[in-house]
Amino acid sequence: MKKGEIYEGIVEKIDFPNKGLVCVDGIRVIVKNAIPGQKIRFRIHKKRKDRCEGILLEVLENSPMEVCPPVCKNFPACGGCMYQTMDYGDQLSMKASQVKELLDGALKKSGQVDSQGGAEYIFEGICPSPLQWGYRNKMEFSFGDSYKDGPLALGLHKKASTYDILTTDDCKIVHSDFTKILKCVLDYFTLYPQPFYRKMQHEGYLRHLLVRRAQVTGEILVNLVTTSQVQPDLSGLADKLKKLPLEGRITGILHIINDSLADVVASDETRILFGNDYFYEEILGLKFKITPFSFFQTNSLGAEVLYSLARSYIGDTKDMTIFDLYSGTGTIAQILAPVARRVIGVEIVEEAVIAARENAALNHLDNCQFIAGDVLKVLDMIKEKPDFIVLDPPRDGIHPKALEKIIDYGVDRMVYISCKPTSLARDLEVLIARGYRVERVKCVDMFPGSVHVETVVLLSYKKPDSTISVKVEFGEGESKVLLDNIAKRAEAYKPKERVTYKMIKEYIEAKYGFKVHTAYIAEVKRSLGLPMYDAPNAVEELKQSRKRPTAEKVEAIKDALKHFKMI
Repeated sequence: MKKGEIYEGIVEKIDFPNKGLVCVDGIRVIVKNAIPGQKIRFRIHKKRKDRCEGILLEVLENSPMEVCPPVCKNFPACGGCMYQTMDYGDQLSMKASQVKELLDGALKKSGQVDSQGGAEYIFEGICPSPLQWGYRNKMEFSFGDSYKDGPLALGLHKKASTYDILTTDDCKIVHSDFTKILKCVLDYFTLYPQPFYRKMQHEGYLRHLLVRRAQVTGEILVNLVTTSQVQPDLSGLADKLKKLPLEGRITGILHIINDSLADVVASDETRILFGNDYFYEEILGLKFKITPFSFFQTNSLGAEVLYSLARSYIGDTKDMTIFDLYSGTGTIAQILAPVARRVIGVEIVEEAVIAARENAALNHLDNCQFIAGDVLKVLDMIKEKPDFIVLDPPRDGIHPKALEKIIDYGVDRMVYISCKPTSLARDLEVLIARGYRVERVKCVDMFPGSVHVETVVLLSYKKPDSTISVKVEFGEGESKVLLDNIAKRAEAYKPKERVTYKMIKEYIEAKYGFKVHTAYIAEVKRSLGLPMYDAPNAVEELKQSRKRPTAEKVEAIKDALKHFKMI
C-alpha cells in the first residue's frame, strides 16, 4: 500500500470524531467523513507503520444504516451534519459507544477499569436532543466563492476545504429565520458588490455573518463582520433586514470590524446599526443576556437537558461553596446559586463575565461572584476554598497546570462537562492518577446530524484506605541518613530541562541570523522520529497543509537539536 494509490472497502466502524475504519488486506486505514457500512473508494495520502490514512473519493454503496433521505440540497458536499441520512436512534447509539470506548480506554490505562473491561463506573447512555432539526441558536457564515472567481457565496465551508464556500440557504439545523437573513445579506451584496476577504492575500472586505437567535424568546442578533479596508454605507442593509418577515424579532444589527489576519470571528470595533448589542434567552426559568461573543450553548433546549443532568449529578449543595470554572455567561453558576451558599465563576472572556454579572442581577441572585481571567492564574488569587467544583472547559480541555491546581483542592466530588470526548479522556487519566474515580457518565446529544456530543461525568475523590508513618532522622551516626547522600542522589535523578521551541528558535537566530517557523522545527523533529508532545491546544485537523522547511533551515534545525543533545 503506497501513498497515492486508490482502494475500495467497507467502513467497519467510526471512531470519534469522524474517523472511519476500513481494513484492506489486513492493513488498517482511517478515512474521514464516512458512515458505518458504506462501501467507499479512497486514496491513500498518509502511510505510517501501524496504519494508513485515506481521503474519501466516492461512496460506491450506501450503508444499511442510511434509511433517511437527505433534507439539505448541499448534502454531502457540506460536512456540517454528515449523519443526516442515518436513523436518529442509530446516531445516538454510535455516539454513546464512541464515548464509552474512549472512556473505557482511559480508565483502563489509569487502572479504574480492569484488563477484561469490567467497569467500576455507571455508563448511563445518551439523552436525545429535544429538537433534531432547527436546534442551533448560533451560526457563523463565511463569505467567499464556491469555486475560483465564481459568484459571491455566503454560507459554510465545503467538506474538507479551507477556501470554497457553499451558500447554505436551506440549512436545516438552524431556524428558517437564519436562512431568510442569509439570503437578504447575500442579495444585498450581490446588488451592491463588495470584495470578500481573501485569507492568503489579506485583502477584501466581507468576512462573516454571525447570527444568533434565542430559541425561547425568539430575539435575534445580526452581526456583519468585515475588515476596515472599505467604508460603505450599510444603512440600506439594516433597513432591508428590519423589513424581513421573520418569526422572531431582530433586537440588534451590528457592524463588527475585524482586521485580524487569523480566520476567526473577532472584533476590533463594534458599531451598532440598529437596536442593541445583546439579546435575551431563557433556560430553566432563568433569563440570560447574551452578547455577540458570549459563550452560550448553541442548543438552548438541549442545554436545559444538559444542565438538568449536571444538577442531578451534583446533588445536595446546601451550605456549599461551588467553583464554576470556565463559566461562560454564568449559566451553570446561576442554576446552582439558589441551592448553594455561594458560587464563584471563572471565565477568560471578559465580555462573558460582564454578561454573567448582569444576568445574576437580572435573576436577583446575590450569592454569585464572577471573575475574568485564565483559570490557571485566577485560582491563585481566590482565597476561598471550594466544597464542590464544576468544570465546563472549551474543546481543548483543561491546561495541565490548571488541572493540577484543581486537583490540589481535594474536593470530595466534581462534575466535568465536556464537548470533546478525546480531551475528556486525557484529563480523566490525570484525575484518576491523582486519586479521583469516575462514578457516573451520561452523554447529551446537543448536535444531531453532526459528529459532536456532550458528556457529563461525576467524579469522587477516593481517600486512601490506610496510612503508614515512617520516621527518618538525618545527620551523622547509625540509622541516620546522610544529607550529602540525599543531595547526590537528587542531582543524579534530576530531570533534564525540557528543550522548548523558543530555545531552538533563539539559538538558530543567534548563530545563523535568520528565523525559523515553529512548524518547521516540528516537521524536522517528526522526520527524525523525535517525540512530539501533546499540546493543550492541539488540533486534530490542520486547516492548511503542513509547512515544509528549506534545506538550509533543515540543517540549522538539526544543528540546534544536536546542540541541545536531542539527537
